[in-house]
Amino acid sequence: MEVKEIERLIKISKDRPLLPETFVPWHEAPAADELFLPEGLNSLEGLEIYNTLSMQQKCDLGRHEAVQVMYSYGWSEALFCLFMNRYLLTLQPDNVEYRFLLRELIEEFRHQEMFAQAVAQLKGQPVKPTRMHNIIGQFTAKYMPHDAVFMSCLSIELITDVYGHHIRKDPKMYNVIKKISELHNIEEGRHIHFTKGLLKKYTTKAGFMKRTFYSYLVLLNVYFMRTLYVKKEIFERIGMENPGAVYKLAYKNYKRKFSATCLETVIEFVKEWNGFNGATRWAWRLLLNANV
Repeated sequence: MEVKEIERLIKISKDRPLLPETFVPWHEAPAADELFLPEGLNSLEGLEIYNTLSMQQKCDLGRHEAVQVMYSYGWSEALFCLFMNRYLLTLQPDNVEYRFLLRELIEEFRHQEMFAQAVAQLKGQPVKPTRMHNIIGQFTAKYMPHDAVFMSCLSIELITDVYGHHIRKDPKMYNVIKKISELHNIEEGRHIHFTKGLLKKYTTKAGFMKRTFYSYLVLLNVYFMRTLYVKKEIFERIGMENPGAVYKLAYKNYKRKFSATCLETVIEFVKEWNGFNGATRWAWRLLLNANV
């Protein structure tokens, strides 16, 4: 990316900061008919069992799953901040990339505070990542090469961007969640733009093996995040009989929904650098039901 373009992004960040404490109307309580998560992203909507739920159960299901999504965003951003501090040590302070990443760090820390406040406001009890999630996440942030971590981060940012689009466009959404999504999408848009530009210097010259490696990175990071969203504990909390069986139905249903509604921009990104080939397509189809 050209220096002028990065300078433009830095200037926008400084001149037009979006502060969660003023941008989000935290004082607003949800109306009785407002949603915490679009039904299209709800793990049970579309199944017969969803029609057997009471209005309170449907509301609580959306609330718990929205909490899970926001908690996952905050957790993944904390991991990326861990990496960025490591990466900044390789750059000089007068480097334009260094200065942009400082702005991104400031914004990412604000996002983490915003998601934490949202979880508290929704009286959430997030189901924490598994030990394996933590091992993989921390290993990636601490030890993986720079291009691999930026590719991993961009994969997750593209998914959160799609989620935000669905939330903002749903007229039934609770306004606090909608404004959180709006703020996040605006600032993540700059981060995505910068990271795509940064990665071009790696993808443009990448051969078959490198493109295959990058494709698997994107795939596994998207799959990694998806496994954080639907949890058996949520069905226990809303009083479902046999929550284990309900979880299995919900997981399959959500996998289908996710592939249909959330993968388009990720697939377009991977296509840009020819990341789909005989070594990768089968895995995308198997793990994400991707139409590639």
